[in-house]
Amino acid sequence: DVQLVESGGGSVQTGGTLRLSCVGHGYLFSSYCMGWFRQAPGKQREGVAADDSRDNPYYADSVKGRFTISKDNAKNTLYLQMNSLEPEDTAMYYCAADPCFGSISRARPRLDETSYTFWGQGTQVTVS
Repeated sequence: DVQLVESGGGSVQTGGTLRLSCVGHGYLFSSYCMGWFRQAPGKQREGVAADDSRDNPYYADSVKGRFTISKDNAKNTLYLQMNSLEPEDTAMYYCAADPCFGSISRARPRLDETSYTFWGQGTQVTVS
């Protein structure tokens, strides 16, 4: 079974940094499209950053220049480096995976939650 386990969340002050990690189990990590999503209380889940398995990153406009997505395929781990955090970044952050084995599947909107099949439990980020 595919399993995603996030970690690295916490409470920081405005302007602070955090690095989230997501370890994938049970699948060929390097061949999956991966994404980071977040959901604040009372709001819909939104895409934050994604990778299309070809090391092409995608970012929401709200985090461009502040967040960086990266992968370590040897460790089956996806990262989200978050700098210059703002109170508006407060949310539960989720890791997601999509078995995008072909060009058509890789072309699905990478920041759209409907493009992903597997989800982690989430890690809370609070910025004050």
